Amino acid sequence: MTDQYIVKKCLLEIFKKNGYLEVDRLTQRDFDHISQRIEDNTGTLISGITIKRLLNGEFSRLPQIATLDAISRYLGYHNWQEYKALFRDKEENQLAKEDTIDTENPVQKASSLTNKRFRLAVVMYLVIGVTAVLGFIQFSGKKPFANVNRATFSARTNTNNDIPNTVVFTYNVDEVQADSFFIQQSWDKNRRVRISKNNYTLTDIYYEPGYHIAKLIANDSVIQTIDINIPTDRWFFFAKDNPSSKPDYIYPDQIVHDGMLSIIEADLLNSHIDIHKEKEYLYTYFPGKMHVDGDNYVLKTKIRVKEVKKNSCPYLMPEIFCQRYTMFFTSTPKGCSSESMVQFGEHFISGKETDLASLGFDVTQWMDLEVRVKDKQAVIRINNKDVFATSYKTTSKLLTGIGFVSNGLCEIDFIELKGLNGDIVYTNNFDNRF
Repeated sequence: MTDQYIVKKCLLEIFKKNGYLEVDRLTQRDFDHISQRIEDNTGTLISGITIKRLLNGEFSRLPQIATLDAISRYLGYHNWQEYKALFRDKEENQLAKEDTIDTENPVQKASSLTNKRFRLAVVMYLVIGVTAVLGFIQFSGKKPFANVNRATFSARTNTNNDIPNTVVFTYNVDEVQADSFFIQQSWDKNRRVRISKNNYTLTDIYYEPGYHIAKLIANDSVIQTIDINIPTDRWFFFAKDNPSSKPDYIYPDQIVHDGMLSIIEADLLNSHIDIHKEKEYLYTYFPGKMHVDGDNYVLKTKIRVKEVKKNSCPYLMPEIFCQRYTMFFTSTPKGCSSESMVQFGEHFISGKETDLASLGFDVTQWMDLEVRVKDKQAVIRINNKDVFATSYKTTSKLLTGIGFVSNGLCEIDFIELKGLNGDIVYTNNFDNRF
């Protein structure tokens, strides 16, 4: 029984705990969701890409002990050594139950039982001993952070509204006591870059518009954060193979057709987009000015999806971007509702864990959508009917933008995003060319 086998079993337990039963159907968004759950529970960052690699056994040597301890602690164990020891003992006990050696000789039965109890006692003593030693090493050998308040962290963009946009980070961690340092440029843990003392500048390219929280990290702890705003002040279109891939930009000749905000298949071909490959298409708008409360707003839109590549589960995801959270929901045919997701504030809901069939509609037909948030209470209306409600606790601060994601091309007849006090973020019925 190899350590790689135990790592995979540990991750399978984590996915099962979160309602994922068919691991062969996991998407990158699912791996990223589990990454977030582990970080929220343990404080340790493990990227969705790493989790996918470990689950698939795509590693020749074990990951660092911090990663192994994190996945073990998520399941309620003290550390990796405890999980591994108890897992092996459980496997041995299962094999013993199935062992045909179970003889009628009472002396042999007693001997077998004594040996099992002895092995269990040895394992437990080893677990206690290893835990004590690791705790002593951690307590005596690993110094706590010092001089964290002396770290500095700031950033500036190189352009105002253009994409891509280079951001220049300036930092100083010379006086902070830690083993390693990183800058994570956004919510995406894959975008962590190691930095070092006596260096003070890091530049990176942001390929998508958006509002991000960049983090200065010492070991696995965030010691400072700064806000990074990448606006466009216009509709911006791109395609992606998956949520973690680099975008392919779409350059339409015009963005209004027959009174609708839309792009067409010719725009994809002219932008060298492979229309025969499964992709998600994103429409985003991020104004430079922010003034509307992200906990009190209403979004109204009339929209449908035109399929590019035939898909058994076409979907539509409206997104409302805020300074602290992205709020979204997925509408897809009822038979595909296991793939649906909802997030408002810090509250994420998966269709694999919750029945989201009420969000199920034929998204290729016109839909009147409304999202209303009042004092962190959210209601989703589809075709003038309340279909879902939820709430959250942590403030989202100000609205920063709006977007639509689909595996087809959206056609939008009308959009209005405004605060409950009447302040408008964006409104357009697309009757005029622009």
